[in-house]
Amino acid sequence: MKRFHIHVHVDDLGKSVAFYSKLFAAEPTRVESDYAKWMLDDPRINFAISTRGSAAGVDHLGFQVDDAAELAELKARAEAADMALLDDGETTCCYARSDKHWITDPQGIAWEHFHSLENIPVFSEGKQKEVPTESSACCAPQASRGKPVGIAVKSDSSCC
Repeated sequence: MKRFHIHVHVDDLGKSVAFYSKLFAAEPTRVESDYAKWMLDDPRINFAISTRGSAAGVDHLGFQVDDAAELAELKARAEAADMALLDDGETTCCYARSDKHWITDPQGIAWEHFHSLENIPVFSEGKQKEVPTESSACCAPQASRGKPVGIAVKSDSSCC
């Protein structure tokens, strides 16, 4: 079963953890000095925040899968749609060892497809093909780094 993934860059981790904990009515499942993650079941989402991005906003979207077969299915869909695909294979990022690949939509938004294999005690062990820097939220492909989606919300808006 797939779990939707959103990774957001935040300026103040403590304030953001407090906000999202109240919003989700749940404490994060993992908190580090630069990162927090909620694994929610209703809705089924992996919501992560970190202070590693260059600008506040949505860094990337994705799908976390439960097994290698689901990951292969997502990869096949991406290839069938003629999407440029960056296959990281087994790599480390965001305090986890995962098998993953990346695609970028026509607007330049990075999508991560991954199967988490285990938790690790550090953000990254430096095994991914593109080593993240302090200005990258996670291990998104270089083209999308530093370009958060940035969804603007107007307080006087009458539309969703």
